[in-house]
Amino acid sequence: VGGAALGAIAGGDWRSALIGAAAGGAAGAAGGYLAALQQRNADQAGLRASLAADLGRENAELDRTQAAFNQLMDCRFNQVRQVREAYRQGRLPRGAAESEMASIRARTQRDVALARSIDQRIGSRGAEFDTAVESVAPGTKAAVIASRNTTPVNAQVRNPVTLKLRPEAGAPEVGQLAARQSVQIRPVAPGYALVQTADGQRLGYAEQSAFNARGALATPRAIDSRAQGAGPAVADNDARRLAASNIARREGFSESVANAELAAQSGNGFELAG
Repeated sequence: VGGAALGAIAGGDWRSALIGAAAGGAAGAAGGYLAALQQRNADQAGLRASLAADLGRENAELDRTQAAFNQLMDCRFNQVRQVREAYRQGRLPRGAAESEMASIRARTQRDVALARSIDQRIGSRGAEFDTAVESVAPGTKAAVIASRNTTPVNAQVRNPVTLKLRPEAGAPEVGQLAARQSVQIRPVAPGYALVQTADGQRLGYAEQSAFNARGALATPRAIDSRAQGAGPAVADNDARRLAASNIARREGFSESVANAELAAQSGNGFELAG
């Protein structure tokens, strides 16, 4: 059902912006990628250009990885819906339905374990990119993190609402919230919020309009990479912009994996009665 796509990403098809390839196999210890860039480029202009090209390729690979994982999770939860509907219509006995649901959940857990290993590799490469970006645009990572960090606020559910695996209307459903239930929410995408308990346990995503927030909701800010003229200042801002988008993609994939992992472990979204 799509496991082959994710498997290819974890295997030999994981190329393009792989740090090892980009650095001629020199990456390993922290700073290996930067050292390789410096060896390949005689000046800062060349280093910036190489870094920007590598970041662009890495971002494209991250988009492909995210799409493959989303497809795989959509497939698993579609199987859940099919089993649930077959049971509701009486076409599948309860025992058989429970067995099939457990099997889908187990396959999902294996998928997530593979995705977690990919996420760790993404993080390792990301650390190498961060080191290189700091050499041409100091303070970039701190600025990006500060722009994306928002504080959760207490909120109350207005009406019963469905929780989603991702902040998208068509994402799989992983739970429900009752009217007037108290939670915490944090904006993560236009119109959507991450929903969690008071102690920080993730529950899923829902539209912000479904809640009465008890405080101001801060919106993640974009890094302003605009600059006038040409030369190093423009190149530094371009590196800052690409680094910001790279960090956003890395965090987005990590969050996707964490949410799917939580759903598979807790059983949220795998209930026989939806």
